[in-house]
Order: sequence, then structure tokens, then C-alpha cells
Amino acid sequence: MSDRDPQPVERQLPTEEARDLLALVREIAQREIAPKAAEEEDTGRFPREVFTLLSESGLLGLPYDAEYGGGDQPYEVYLQVLEELAMARLTVGLGVSVHTLASYALAAFGTKQQQVEYLPAMLGGGLLGAYCLSEPSSGSDAASLRTKAVREGDSWVLTGTKAWITHGGIADFYTVMARTGESGPRGITAFLVPGDAEGLSAAAPEKKMGMKGSPTAQVHLDGVRVADDRRIGEEGQGFPIALSALDSGRLGIAACAVGVAQAALDEAVSYATQRRQFGRPIADFQGLRFMIADMATQIEAGRALYLTAARLRDAGKPFAKQAAMAKLHCTDTAMRVTTDAVQILGGYGFTADFPAERYMREAKVLQIVEGTNQIQRMVIARHVAGPEGR
Repeated sequence: MSDRDPQPVERQLPTEEARDLLALVREIAQREIAPKAAEEEDTGRFPREVFTLLSESGLLGLPYDAEYGGGDQPYEVYLQVLEELAMARLTVGLGVSVHTLASYALAAFGTKQQQVEYLPAMLGGGLLGAYCLSEPSSGSDAASLRTKAVREGDSWVLTGTKAWITHGGIADFYTVMARTGESGPRGITAFLVPGDAEGLSAAAPEKKMGMKGSPTAQVHLDGVRVADDRRIGEEGQGFPIALSALDSGRLGIAACAVGVAQAALDEAVSYATQRRQFGRPIADFQGLRFMIADMATQIEAGRALYLTAARLRDAGKPFAKQAAMAKLHCTDTAMRVTTDAVQILGGYGFTADFPAERYMREAKVLQIVEGTNQIQRMVIARHVAGPEGR
């Protein structure tokens, strides 16, 4: 691994508090996360103690109200925290993003009583969440989900299987979308299901090409009974809740993608300035210099795009189009930049002795999760050209 320290990212932050927060995150990332990342990803170890530390440090509920244990931070700050965490290890950055996504439904659509009862533990009590929308037969077509919730008195009984669930089997709570009525998007309702609920189980984690330390598994609900006070929003409101959550979640994926790309660029620059061929550093050769310039430009453009979307969100303005654009551009950028980083390292880039190959494997999943990039293009086109079939 290269030993040249990367230059810190120049960030435009709104307050001194935010600058102190990013400094704390960078310290935790460099001291507690990055040194163990390669070994733990290789062995498939999930760093639960890191998430406990992040919770104790107030970093698992940053964009939510302080009244319920959150950090009261704007999204433009929260996303830059995600970027720093993903730069150190994607399993951690994406894990925080998924936890935030799992907490969103209750924070945005729950009743005051629900928020008082459940949110403090979710945001600052050491708990870890998972978001359950996808199923084995419904991925991009999420409105066709089959998991059912049947009302029995003051309770609901949930039966079905969720797929591709980050933190599946280790989460303390699951935000679950289930069908309570007619087919299609209007018959779906959201529920907050405790991780130790009777009848809830997880399959063995998927064997993935990257992010091996982050468990992704099917979650089975076999007659799981939850009280009606764990229903989030009105009956039939689940699909709009899910889409609203995903708009924000896509910004989290965009920020994580920029973090992975930045880590790959730092590694490539470090290697290129130290590796000597023909009597000088390979960073002196124009072919590589142009590659590095393109990589840096794409990363800066991605960072600007996700921050623009975040500032719209913070201002209470529509941001779905910009969120889709950010997710699309940033994750495609991560794939290009990590591929170029492997190329710059040459044969060493193809070995596990350097992290470039891990960044490249990890970048691929970011083009898929929380709406494939083909879906993002559909979303963007609808905003720009109108709906299909008019």
C-alpha cells in the first residue's frame, strides 16, 4: 500500500460546528475504520463496534431532529460525512446511509407518539436499521411486491420474503413495505418491525464480489405479528413513503460513490508520484497526467451535483430529479475512476496488496442499489421530457 498521505478534500461547509463535525469524522475514519478495512473486507467481518462508536458520537442520526436524538444537521453536511466514511470503508459509509434510510419513514411520517417512543433508540441508542422494499420477484418494479400484512384486531400479521437487504439478519429494526390492499402502489403500507420479532429470520448472506463485510441477505417474515402502533402512516401510504425515502437515500449513495472515487484517486496519485520508470515518476508522463486530471474533474463534478441536490432538499424545494442525476453521475464516475486507478497501478492494481482492486469491485454495486442507473435515467427523462406514452 502507498504511504503518501492524501490531501484533505476542500469542503464548503455552512457552520463552524459542521467543520468540527467533519474533523471528528475524519479522525474516527483514519483511526478506527481505514486501518482495518482491507483485512476485514477480505474476511467478511462486519464492524458492529464501529457503528456503536458512531452512535455514541452522535453520527447515526445526523439529519434528524435533536428532540429525538438526532444531530439537526442539514443534508449537505450529513452527505459529506457519508463521503468521508465511505472514503475509509464503503461498508461503513453505505451502512450509515442505509440506517438513515431505514429511520426516514418514522422520522418523516410517524405520529408524534411513535417518534417519542421509538426514534431516540433508533437515532442515538446504538440500534442499527434495515430497509425492506425489494423482493425476489420485485426489484425495479417495487410496486408489485407480494409480502402481505393482514390485520387481526389491533395487530398486523406479516408474511413474505424481502431480498437484497443490507444488514439483513443483524439489524435491530426493519422498515418493511407490505401489501395491505389492492394490487399496485396504492395497496402498500409501511411497518416498523423489531429485529427480534418472532417469525422473522434471515437467510445466509449473499456471496458478493465486493463489500463482503456488509451482510446482504433475504429476510423472511413467517407470520410476524406487530401492533398497529408500528404501522407508519396511513394504510395504503407505504409506496409514496418508500419513494420519498429513496429520493433522499439516492443522495446517500451518490455521496458514498464520491467517497470511493476519491479514495481511488488518492491511491492512484500516491502510486504515480512514487513509482519511477525511465528515470522519473510515472506521474510526469502526459498520458497518466491527463487520466488523473479527468478523474479529479469527474469527482468534483459529482460532489457539486450531490451538494446541489442536498441544498434543494434543505431548502424544502423539489429535488427528485437532481437526486436521480446525482446518483447516476456519481456512481458512474466511481466505476470509471476506480477502473482508471487500477490501470494506473498496472499489475499492482490487479493485486489485493493495494486497495484499488477493492475500490473497483465495490464501485460496481453502487450503480445497482437503490434504483439501478437505468431506472435513474427513466426518472430523469420523465422530469425533462414528461411521462411515457402521452
